[in-house]
Amino acid sequence: MSAFLQFALALALLIGAARLGGLASKRLGQPGVLGELLVGVLLGPSLLNFFALGVFSDAHLAEQVKHLAELGVIFLMFLAGLEIELGELRQTGRAALLAGLLGVAAPVALAALAALAFAYPAPEAVFIGIVLSATSVSISAQTLMELGVLRRREGLTLLGAAVFDDVLVILVLSVFLALGGGQSSGAGEVLWVLARMALYLVGATLLGFSLIPWLMRRVHRWPIAQGLVSFAIVVVLLYAWAAEALGGVAAITGAFLAGLAFARSPLRPEVEHSFSALTYGFFVPLFFVSIGLEANVRALSGAGLLFGGVLIAVAVVSKIVGSGLGAWWGGLKRGEALRLGLGMISRGEVGLIVASVGLSQGLIDHGVFAEIVLVVLATTLVTPLLLRWAYRREQRAAAARRPAAVKGE
Repeated sequence: MSAFLQFALALALLIGAARLGGLASKRLGQPGVLGELLVGVLLGPSLLNFFALGVFSDAHLAEQVKHLAELGVIFLMFLAGLEIELGELRQTGRAALLAGLLGVAAPVALAALAALAFAYPAPEAVFIGIVLSATSVSISAQTLMELGVLRRREGLTLLGAAVFDDVLVILVLSVFLALGGGQSSGAGEVLWVLARMALYLVGATLLGFSLIPWLMRRVHRWPIAQGLVSFAIVVVLLYAWAAEALGGVAAITGAFLAGLAFARSPLRPEVEHSFSALTYGFFVPLFFVSIGLEANVRALSGAGLLFGGVLIAVAVVSKIVGSGLGAWWGGLKRGEALRLGLGMISRGEVGLIVASVGLSQGLIDHGVFAEIVLVVLATTLVTPLLLRWAYRREQRAAAARRPAAVKGE
């Protein structure tokens, strides 16, 4: 079989398996990403070792699929930026800002301390903390919608806090990578790295916000099919390239900035509709299944499983304490702050993206990567259970107060 036919067969099998896994997960009331991750784990070296099957002989096949998966990361972060309304960040207020800030600081600090206690080097320990700081509220938002409470104060604050969380995680990751992954550098080198990064971020933002919406209007008038989508792809890839090549920051940061720029145009819905079909239909399934393919559960020894369990506990406690305390300081009541903290527990897309960046740059090994995937799976499963428990507890408390109030009357 030719190399191209092997490539085509691999893509068909991986995308098909990922979609079926996502469908099964949805049927069980869980997010689709959970099923796609599990399918990848089953197809990877943990069980089937997909690329070592007899039908595949091309030594470059895994690398080719990985390149497409990395495009999925870039496009996914573009869509994340495209969905953010900068005005909403101002409207969610002090509670969302503090919940987002402390929801990043607490996991970074606690996870880094836990990793240091397990004798991990300081740079790797800090990076593990950065990975665990990323929140995915898609499953929380779905749960709150099912309970009919998404539009309550803690629900809206949760959405705002998640936006601040994601933006801050991306910035922290960029600073960490720009400084050489936590390795010591001279003062002059550190200042140059920070200046280079700041110049890129400011320049790319100003250029994008002022020029891209105007260019979108011009391209939209071109008599070519899907010209606006092609323009978006070109800009996203250039921004991602420039982020690393010129700014020394992560490529996903460039893609995210491009999304923020495109979001300022009235043509955003058209770009989002077409780009989402391309991204979620082809690239994103490959990204999530490839995450599972790289996670080797067999690499987890007894100590690795113990550390994974500790990370799960840290992931849960750090968000409840960090985000919950921030929301309480920001003006939410204690019960509201607790429910917000529970809603911030789930890790997902951004955390997996950060982990995959660390794996590709040698900041973490496959054992740690498998532990992080374990954390993502566990927190995704536990979040809706804890949210439902918290709201049932609130309803019981409210019901207990009502008879007392009636008796008092």
